[in-house]
Amino acid sequence: MHLDNWGLKAKKLGYRSRAVFKLEEILNKTNALKRSKNILDIGAAPGGWSQFVKNKKKDASVFAIDILDIEPIEGVDFYNVAVEELDSIDKILALKGSFDLVISDLAPNLTGISVIDEANIFELNDITLNVAVEYLCKTRGFFIIKTFQNSMLKKLKTKMSSIFDEVQVHKPAASKKQSAEIYLYGAFKE
Repeated sequence: MHLDNWGLKAKKLGYRSRAVFKLEEILNKTNALKRSKNILDIGAAPGGWSQFVKNKKKDASVFAIDILDIEPIEGVDFYNVAVEELDSIDKILALKGSFDLVISDLAPNLTGISVIDEANIFELNDITLNVAVEYLCKTRGFFIIKTFQNSMLKKLKTKMSSIFDEVQVHKPAASKKQSAEIYLYGAFKE
């Protein structure tokens, strides 16, 4: 496997993936991590984002879920469940409505057939958005989600704009230029 500069930097710093630098850039631009005490990582595998936020906010409670297993991360509560099953985890359910930050680097397996992939991406983004809104604090919650530039992006952004007080689009420097991946940020303001 060939590692680019971001991959090499991640390896050197002990992070599990280059994706941490995408999250870091968005968090730096938005200050979303600053006051976050309860953080939920949806689609956490391989665990880089959870690892990063726990390193930056040692006092935060970090919960991570994924259908793929991950190597344990000190200080992170990981649950091997799908996003649709989040309500089945009592420890997370007890914090419903009080998460300061929900992050999601979740993506479906792609088929290469754009109409199917776009529908699957939107469906997964929509499920994740609905869950995030249920779990976020409505006066100060932040949401960061990976999606892709495609025909459904406007629909997702419009839905987020109807929910959040502020919505931004980010294409972090660590995202490969040829990649269609893009990140949406939503914030509830006090």
